[in-house]
Amino acid sequence: MTDSPVHLVVDRAACAGHGLCYGTAPELLESDDVGNPVVLADPVPNSHLDAAHRAAAACPERALTLTSALPLSEEKPL
Repeated sequence: MTDSPVHLVVDRAACAGHGLCYGTAPELLESDDVGNPVVLADPVPNSHLDAAHRAAAACPERALTLTSALPLSEEKPL
């Protein structure tokens, strides 16, 4: 059995654009033109899971979450 892929999800409504997440994990996140995070690696590579956890923990707004399932709005149709 293989592990489920882990996704880093940004809650755009909660994000205040502090930049701590992409400053903490530049290999996983970068800034868009207005300072909001853009996920670079989806799913998160196993070798970067620790960085993903640190980025989520660094967010004062708690706008980043790690999940093993995509939100319904992001699932691809069969």
